[in-house]
Amino acid sequence: MFAEGAIVGSYRVLRKLGRGGMGAVFAGEHTLLGRPAAIKVLLPAFSAEPDLVQRLFNEARAVALIADPGIVQVFDFGYHTDGSAFIVMELLEGETVDRRILRAGRIAPRDALRLVRQVCTSLSAAHAKGIVHRDLKPENIFIVADPVVPGGERTKLLDFGVAKLTRGEPGHGRTESGQLMGTPVYMSPEQCRGAHAADQRSDVYSLGCVLMKMLTGSAPYAAEGIGDLIVAHICQAPPRASSRVPELPPALDEIIARCLAKSPADRFQSMAELGEQIDAVEQALHGMIGGLSASVALHLPTLSMPPPSPPQEPRVGDTALDAAAGESTRSRRGRHRWIAGAAFGGAFAIAAALVVAARWGGASAQPASPAASAAATPMAPVAAPASAPPAVATLIDAGAAEPGLAAGSGAASGEPPADPQPGPAAGSAAAPANHRTEQRARSREAHGLPPVDRRD
Repeated sequence: MFAEGAIVGSYRVLRKLGRGGMGAVFAGEHTLLGRPAAIKVLLPAFSAEPDLVQRLFNEARAVALIADPGIVQVFDFGYHTDGSAFIVMELLEGETVDRRILRAGRIAPRDALRLVRQVCTSLSAAHAKGIVHRDLKPENIFIVADPVVPGGERTKLLDFGVAKLTRGEPGHGRTESGQLMGTPVYMSPEQCRGAHAADQRSDVYSLGCVLMKMLTGSAPYAAEGIGDLIVAHICQAPPRASSRVPELPPALDEIIARCLAKSPADRFQSMAELGEQIDAVEQALHGMIGGLSASVALHLPTLSMPPPSPPQEPRVGDTALDAAAGESTRSRRGRHRWIAGAAFGGAFAIAAALVVAARWGGASAQPASPAASAAATPMAPVAAPASAPPAVATLIDAGAAEPGLAAGSGAASGEPPADPQPGPAAGSAAAPANHRTEQRARSREAHGLPPVDRRD
């Protein structure tokens, strides 16, 4: 086989990437451009078999007809000087779908749909050129990094070696009818029967098998021999994906079941139609069911929008709920502070009113000067108690002798009229004059009135 540094066509061999039963793959680069490439070479023993060489070159011709970023590019093909047939292709960095399944067990529904949707687009481009792949399987779907596409990954279809060229363009090979071509685990019923009329709907069947493997980790059918697999594809109803992974939505069961229909007429009639249905289910998985067809939407109970949940208590660690709770607590604290402030202000106002009233009441309790008493507004007479204090009667009596005041007039002085003060004993004579004078003097002194200069 090729040694490091060997020249194959316009490419230099750098290192061996792998080897199989029929050939090997090397990493190389263009001798002038320096462009990296993968060089697939058939072993000399197999390069002498025209059918195998035709299959290898058929891949180059098929890919050369398709211009799609999801299909691996072919740069050159031919024979080496030792007679080995080779094909130079795009060098890819990433992993195949089967490697990812082996690593992860199975692929999440959204990722699986995203990848299969890209395969649909690439196969639509191939079918538009009259090319049917006929060997779709996880090993022939390569995943490379691409930040431009959604999800940051792009699929690349490999191995169009058994592709059927349905259009007889001059110079293009056509695989022989009646031969069993493909991988039995993923072959359509018409491929299993060796039918010559396998068309793009055969690829739809195979891609449905691949989707089942991605979602559940296993192909639809498993058997010990090729014959049993062929019988299963032709006769047995396919299992539902949700029977293996119960949490898968029923819409995925519907897509896979339609892809795996025994009759091509019952499947999706094109990759474009399958891609549209995948788009609808992808939208449903994102909570948007409006784009689903009625046949699929009726089987999406798990994808319907749930009724709004009742409000729940905030949980520890839930930032959004904690923030809401904080806002509510701060709001309640603000209201409590306002109410407390208002109550305090009201209490302060009442206390101030009481103080003012007390001071006003105290001032009014003080005896008035003669001038103030004279200017005071007359008040309605109030009956004095039967046993009025002697000081009140004495003050009234003394005021009656003041100049400018009518004798005995309580209204003019602002004081209510007093009942006559009873004497010391009923029917007794009046008290001596000097005793009355002393009483009046003491009363005036007690009330802050100036003494009366009276000479008796």
